[in-house]
Amino acid sequence: MAIESLIIIILVLLILLALGVPIAYSIGIASLVVILQTVPLDVSVVTSSQRIFVGMSKFSLTAIPFFILAGNLMNQGGIAKRLVNFVMAILGKLPGALLVTNIGANALFGAISGSASAAAAAVGSMLKEGEEEQNYDPALCAATNGASAPSGLLIPPSNALITYSLASGGTSVAALFLGGYVPGILWAVCCIVAGVILAKKKGYRGIPGKFDWKNLGRATVQALPALSLIIIVIGGIVAGVFTATEGSAVAVVYALILGILYKNITWKSFWKITVESAKMSGMVVFLIGVSNILGWVMAFLQIPQAVSEALLGLTDNYVIILLIMNVILLIAGTFMDVTPAILIFTPLFLPIVQTFGMHPVHFGLILVYNLCIGNITPPVGNTLFVAIKVGNTTLSKTMPYMLWYYVMILLGLLLVTYVPFLSTGLPAAAGLI
Repeated sequence: MAIESLIIIILVLLILLALGVPIAYSIGIASLVVILQTVPLDVSVVTSSQRIFVGMSKFSLTAIPFFILAGNLMNQGGIAKRLVNFVMAILGKLPGALLVTNIGANALFGAISGSASAAAAAVGSMLKEGEEEQNYDPALCAATNGASAPSGLLIPPSNALITYSLASGGTSVAALFLGGYVPGILWAVCCIVAGVILAKKKGYRGIPGKFDWKNLGRATVQALPALSLIIIVIGGIVAGVFTATEGSAVAVVYALILGILYKNITWKSFWKITVESAKMSGMVVFLIGVSNILGWVMAFLQIPQAVSEALLGLTDNYVIILLIMNVILLIAGTFMDVTPAILIFTPLFLPIVQTFGMHPVHFGLILVYNLCIGNITPPVGNTLFVAIKVGNTTLSKTMPYMLWYYVMILLGLLLVTYVPFLSTGLPAAAGLI
């Protein structure tokens, strides 16, 4: 019964998504179709309404709208150029200096803004003129820009990790934030390796001459106010000065002050940013509320237990089980956005990995890493298409270069999956797990 219900949920979801129905409505309808097989219509509707309200009424959920607003303020606050200069001062000597700078700046800006697409758009636009002047291949630049942008979704503050905390039943946000640093940096390092290899094949050199400490100092001073956001918010959360929700409010105030000081935010632009953030927050919070129906349906019909028994019936080798999960998540990520995928797959897979002792923080980073790859993989691949648009090139020209990045990023995924210390080392050292 449970497996049959899961198949029905998947089929209804796929059909509705293929018809262009929004993901939130698709999840709600699929859940209702399944529960109607065992519960009367009036009870199903009332219970579903209650689950939506319960899903949206959690205080910790407030952190997501605040971080969205802080990210949008940062996007308009004029920090991208400062971060680009800072990374160029550090990595500019490497082959393909502009490619490597793009990767490093995406990791920093994506972490601060909380959006891979925003990072690809902002950083890619900043570097485009220099890449054209130095005759860089636009398709290679687009591939580099798109492949590296999702690394910032792993580096805190991360809305994806907050969503996972809620879906997993309250995993420590502070532990998840600290745990995200190494996987996020690993993603960026994997991209740098691929970028340097491709740069050498193309004959792109770094900045000539000796390392310029004076230039690094100047770039650091200019970028320090923006970088301080990460230090203040994450440091405050880990140290227990404030919660993740309070930290998100601090981030908003800090981002607003920074934008005003940089003279990039006016009352008119602030109103526009607030409205856009409210719209985005409404979609995310409603999605989380509707997904709570799906979580209740799965628990009521004991779907996670059935999936666990089915996988463990195939093999008791955790290496193979994790490999199967990774394949499923990689495929799902190419069709679904990160947030709904987290809400759907967390209750399915978390109980399974916990049977062989995996910590929820470790699984959370595996899950988010997998789904971030979907951000740069067709047919959806929103971040990749943003990078292609910014680079003024085509998918067919970009994909041969993307293959190099996919290989390196997938190697990073294997490390994150099978080396728990990469995800749990920092939280354990801080006494959070």
